[in-house]
Amino acid sequence: MRLWTLHPRYLDVKGLTATWREALLAQKVLQGATRGYRSHPQLQRFRQSGDPLGAIAAFLEGVHAEAVERGYNFNHELIANPPADIQLEATQGQLHFEWGHLLVKLEQRDRERLWALQKIADPKPHPLFRIVPGGIADCERP
Repeated sequence: MRLWTLHPRYLDVKGLTATWREALLAQKVLQGATRGYRSHPQLQRFRQSGDPLGAIAAFLEGVHAEAVERGYNFNHELIANPPADIQLEATQGQLHFEWGHLLVKLEQRDRERLWALQKIADPKPHPLFRIVPGGIADCERP
C-alpha cells in the first residue's frame, strides 16, 4: 500500500489508479470493514489525525480531483465520509524519498513521463499534506 505524500499530478496512469484503489482499501480499514492491513504503517499518519476517516476522505478527494482533471472516471460516491478540513504533516525527507521512488517506478513503466518529471527539483505534496523539515518516515526501507 502506497498512499503518496506527492501530489497526484506526478503519478502515471498505473500509479494514480493504484493509489485510488489503495486509498479506498485504507478507508475500509479505517472504517473497521476489513481484517487485512489493519497495522499497515502507511495508515499511521491518518490514524494520528483527529479525524482518520475525514483525513482519508481528503486524500481520496485529491486523487479524485486529479483523475477528473485527466478525464478519468473514478467513482466519487466511493468516498464514504466528507473530507476533513485539515492538513497532515509530512517531512521534506519523506517527500523527496517518495520522489526518488516514483522516478524509479517511472523508469520501468513510463519513460516519457520520467523524462518530463526529471526537470522538477522541488516536487509538491498532495494537498492534504503540509511539509515540515525532517527525514524519511520510520516505516520506509531506504
